Amino acid sequence: MPQFRLLHGRAWAALLGQILRPPRVVCIGAVRSHSQIAEAVLTSQQKPHQEKSNFIIKTPKGTRDLSPQQMVVREKILNIIVSCFKRHGAKGLDTPAFELKEMLTEKYGEDSGLIYDLKDQGGELLSLRYDLTVPFARYMAMNKLKKMKRYHVGKVWRRESPTIVQGRYREFCQCDFDIAGDFDPMIPDAECLKIICEILNGLELGDFLIKVNDRRILDGMFAVCGVPESKFRAVCSSIDKLDKISWKDVRHEMVAKKGLAPEVADRIGDYVQCHGGLSLVEQMFQDPRLSQSKQALEGLRDLKLLFEYLTVFGIAEKISFDLSLARGLDYYTGVIYEAVLLQTPTQAKEEPLNVGSVAAGGRYDGLVGMFNAKGHKVPCVGLSIGVERIFSIMEQRMKTFGEKIRTTETQVFVATPQKNFLQERMKLIAELWDAGIKAELLYKKNPKLLTQLHYCENMGIPLAVIIGEQELKEGVIKLRSVASREEVSIKRENLVAEIQKRLFKS
Repeated sequence: MPQFRLLHGRAWAALLGQILRPPRVVCIGAVRSHSQIAEAVLTSQQKPHQEKSNFIIKTPKGTRDLSPQQMVVREKILNIIVSCFKRHGAKGLDTPAFELKEMLTEKYGEDSGLIYDLKDQGGELLSLRYDLTVPFARYMAMNKLKKMKRYHVGKVWRRESPTIVQGRYREFCQCDFDIAGDFDPMIPDAECLKIICEILNGLELGDFLIKVNDRRILDGMFAVCGVPESKFRAVCSSIDKLDKISWKDVRHEMVAKKGLAPEVADRIGDYVQCHGGLSLVEQMFQDPRLSQSKQALEGLRDLKLLFEYLTVFGIAEKISFDLSLARGLDYYTGVIYEAVLLQTPTQAKEEPLNVGSVAAGGRYDGLVGMFNAKGHKVPCVGLSIGVERIFSIMEQRMKTFGEKIRTTETQVFVATPQKNFLQERMKLIAELWDAGIKAELLYKKNPKLLTQLHYCENMGIPLAVIIGEQELKEGVIKLRSVASREEVSIKRENLVAEIQKRLFKS
């Protein structure tokens, strides 16, 4: 049997220190020698340093930080979008970032696998929201609402392979506008398309096209082509990839992976490669196969009415009836649409950036009813603006053309050439703040005047007010135009009015 030695003096103190040191605990059942104690102490001291050297500081895959410059661009985009939503009478709404898992399941078809599930904390099973539409439908049902026009700006999460250069992330911002309620056909739908046009024109992204289709036309097309009803949604998901991959690859997926007969896939191919305007809608009414589907005829009648309203709104030339548009989400029931940007000659300097659709939406008349015990439906139609993709385009353009971005909105800088004038600067800036003027000063007791003026120029601040001993005696303030470097003396009591006058002119 091995002999064990009792610990005395410093050895015991060293061991006790290691046992009591948080957060790492050293437990030694039997210690044979002082050298073993030293080795245990050395190992416990070295391990944190080894762990630290392997630690990499980064954002999680598919996410990113936004710099102050990027936030300026982001806020500009959001302001244009939200002001348009408000112009059309929408109310703001917010919902939790996560929902009960059962609220999100069976709403997204094949995309359900992209939902982020949260670890069970011993209570409810939760998932991060995948979009803003399903939470809106849940809100409508939970509050027993029959009509609402709302907008919602918020983050959503999808567990997909991110493509950062194309503006595809795992965490991203969506801007949604929806009209819920039982109204006459196609009037709300036409307004949604008008809103997309207004936003894309306001963002000055260049020429664009909005593709439209109808789920009833798609389902009718699948039926007359011989697709089994059980495979409608699976085939629809394949068709939805036509903007990313060729018809040949989509056909292969439908036949090899979805089990569709080759001749059925070929019949579908005859339709999904058709696109046009109102004339194509009229042509489909006469199609020998499609005209046999009652469901497809309902969709075509609504599209014909929609084009009438779009002509009244003056945007019909921006709309294309495209039979390849599928929108993979299961909850769509009627009209669907998707906006894509077109490369124009004026953008020749720019590198092509394939970001896919920048806005999309459609009609989902059954989604609210899925949350209602009695299945009471509330017809809904809406749209979502792809903020991240738009941001990627605007960011690239700013880099291409070397645009400088102001990261603050400061209008006036308070400066002094004197020492020991901090309190006078503080009194003056308080007057400006109280008058609603955006103003700054340097957080130094005695800053050099040149340093203060350089700060104004570097930050793009248009005006500087300068106070010194002479100005204090005379009851005036020097007002300096930073760009022209011209200075004028203004009576202290007239300063705020003069600044507001200059800012209004600019």
